[in-house]
Amino acid sequence: MSTQRYSVTPHPIETLLTWVKSGEIAIPEIQRPFVWDASKVRNLLDSLYLGYPVGYLIAWRNPNVKLKDGSSSSGKRILIDGQQRITALMAALLGQEVITKDYETTRIRIAFNPQEERFEVSNPAIRKDSAWIEDVATVFAADASLTKLSRQYQERNPHTDIDAIALILEKLKKITNNHVGVIELAEDLDIETVTEIFIRVNSAGVTLSQADFAMSKIAANETYGGNLLRKAIDYFCHLAISPEFFDRVRRLDKGFVESEHFNKIKWLKDANDDIYDPSYTDMLRVAFTSEFRRGKLQDLVALLSGRNFETRQYEEEIAEQSFERLKKGVHGFVNQTHFERFTMILRSAGFITSSLIGGQNAVNFAYIIYLLGRAQSMPANQIEGAVRQWYVFSILRGRYSGNPETQFDFDVRRIESVGLLGYLKSTMEAEMSDSFWVNLLPQELETSSGTSPLFHAYQAAQVVMHDRGFLSSHITVDALLLNRADVHHVHPRDLLKKQGLQRGRYNQIANFVLAQSEINIAIGNKAPEVYFGELREQVNGGALKYGGITDEVVLRANLKAHCIPDSMLDGDVPDYDDFLNARRALMAAKLRTYFERLGEVTT
Repeated sequence: MSTQRYSVTPHPIETLLTWVKSGEIAIPEIQRPFVWDASKVRNLLDSLYLGYPVGYLIAWRNPNVKLKDGSSSSGKRILIDGQQRITALMAALLGQEVITKDYETTRIRIAFNPQEERFEVSNPAIRKDSAWIEDVATVFAADASLTKLSRQYQERNPHTDIDAIALILEKLKKITNNHVGVIELAEDLDIETVTEIFIRVNSAGVTLSQADFAMSKIAANETYGGNLLRKAIDYFCHLAISPEFFDRVRRLDKGFVESEHFNKIKWLKDANDDIYDPSYTDMLRVAFTSEFRRGKLQDLVALLSGRNFETRQYEEEIAEQSFERLKKGVHGFVNQTHFERFTMILRSAGFITSSLIGGQNAVNFAYIIYLLGRAQSMPANQIEGAVRQWYVFSILRGRYSGNPETQFDFDVRRIESVGLLGYLKSTMEAEMSDSFWVNLLPQELETSSGTSPLFHAYQAAQVVMHDRGFLSSHITVDALLLNRADVHHVHPRDLLKKQGLQRGRYNQIANFVLAQSEINIAIGNKAPEVYFGELREQVNGGALKYGGITDEVVLRANLKAHCIPDSMLDGDVPDYDDFLNARRALMAAKLRTYFERLGEVTT
């Protein structure tokens, strides 16, 4: 029995272009927008002219959907690989405009020299040269006459043979008769299988995510406004990074401006907060999980296709309801009050710069918790405490660093089953026992990554606790993070390197403190026993060498805030390994105090 789950059929390029124009093939804009430069379009035409293969297209037919009247609607093909090639052909041969990466429309003109049978990107010099046909689209126009075009060319180039020119132009026009293989995947394949096929067939090995498939479903459905909803998602993500892009949207996309989505996102034109700059994957995860109480985007694709999970059939009514619910979820995500209050909560947890935001999926689920709390009309202080504590819990435990979709799905289903606060509290209590704080977390802090989420959480803890910079009398950690801070090695890096230690050993985060540049420079390569001895003299009437602290009580408090063993000021400086172990235990204890403080308002 055959297990083949696809068919391969060659189709003339002309047929494929007709299908795209008629909507038989939907270009889902998985690889949005058109990213090829004009030279790649030229090379594609040259390959077709020479009769070279140009690769396969991969299409996946939407499942048949049961309509409300009981009849069945055959699904259209969705092009999941080959969009750039098809778009290039439509731009070059049919003269259609394309959308650039800046969301501007432009024409790509490819010129052709019949005498040399050569293609080139059209430019001012070519347009002045009579040997070139400046835009091949004129040859492929529906009303084009090759006889007339040949005569006009010969008039501009009297030395040429009109019959030879006519034959070459006929050869050019016939490239639309060239066949391209279309791999059509079975409609009942799941997303994971389609993704695997895509990766194996695609020579570039481009990763195609489940969010890409979801975006393809959204973009391809105009019946329920998916095309405009997709733009709302894309534009929001773009505006969050570049608010100045707003004027371009307003100027160039009148259809979107007139839609219900425009007013939902236009507030971003005045936004300048970069704490949380979501991608379309982030938006889909949050909008879908918060609204549908499911965490796997393959379920979103199925629902947008109209899948009834009980009967395993596809129904138009379910597709319609799913688009409406997704729109509600997206609007909840982009709501100005929701978005700004959520980022305010992140700041209140000490994550005051985007550089401290690690683990985007942890942020995403924290936003889901916020939206679920809002939907349940929970008191604001409870929502805030729950979001803060769960976000830090997620970071410290690496909860969403493995398989985020599976974890999202598990967490949201349990929340739905036992209640939001009850589930969060019981989960954190189970996974944040004394053993975690005393044994496991100090081990996890044994890392040399300055971008470790654990180190970010530690810095956030210092912000919340209003710590001053290392040896600073007035400059706070948050001021250092927001302006300019040096990461100082308590045991100086160069000193450790001279002792033969490798990068992974001397760059342990337990050897890092945030300090003013001038303090870091003043310490230089001095061994801890040297500069701690000088600090002891400084607070006992000696010379002021490091920072402005002259009181021993204040200095000891500063060292405690930075989890530096108090004994070092008394001349008891442990060796490097013992210092790291002692400081990791102190950092873990500080993180525990911080974590518990974040959740106090949830009780």
